Amino acid sequence: MSKKEWLTYGGQGILYVGLVSFVFYRSVWVFLALVPVGICYPLMIRNDLKRRRLEVLRGQFKDAILSLASCLNAGYSVENAFSEALKETDRIYGRESMISEEIRLMIRKTKMNRTLEEALLDFAKRSGLEDVKSFADVFLAAKVSGGELMKIIARTAEIIGEKIRIQEDILTATASRRLEQKIMNMIPILIVVYLDVTSPGFFDVLYTTLVGRLIMTGCLVVYLGAIVLAKKMLEISV
Repeated sequence: MSKKEWLTYGGQGILYVGLVSFVFYRSVWVFLALVPVGICYPLMIRNDLKRRRLEVLRGQFKDAILSLASCLNAGYSVENAFSEALKETDRIYGRESMISEEIRLMIRKTKMNRTLEEALLDFAKRSGLEDVKSFADVFLAAKVSGGELMKIIARTAEIIGEKIRIQEDILTATASRRLEQKIMNMIPILIVVYLDVTSPGFFDVLYTTLVGRLIMTGCLVVYLGAIVLAKKMLEISV
């Protein structure tokens, strides 16, 4: 993660810790004790950030190989087709996008006397995307077999592009459920804040007695468990 991401998500973590401390304990000491947890929040969501980046890269890769397939069907050579695909991704996503940087790196490697299949396999290894690996494997096999390379690669690109499009449709279909989950996660917090504002002192017994603090700790455990459970229920491997 970049420094900006560390600062952004670390700040979010401290904010969440402050909210939990206020709602469940009303204690500055608890907040100070939990600050290190908030600072480590970026580490806790690292896998989620990785998954989001992979989803973005997968979508960009889909457009890149569909553009590649169109160029190959139009009669371009493989090298020129990659150059045209780069122009397309630059236009759609910008020069600083992940896929544009990867295609530009592959083209640069071919100019340094490395084969295109080596560059593709390196991209597949670093990205961790199964679709990139599948495309690289087919590309290598087509090169080795010496068959109708253009048709094989173009057809493979179309098939993988369609597969990724279906994956995107699945994620889009469940987007509303994920938004509902985030809203429901906030409902218990909002209820406590609402009651505290409209009925001052209503929860005082829960913050000033040992039994009350134990009850609130139990509520916090149940609340966090519900968040984790809801998240796992909505996780779809695509």
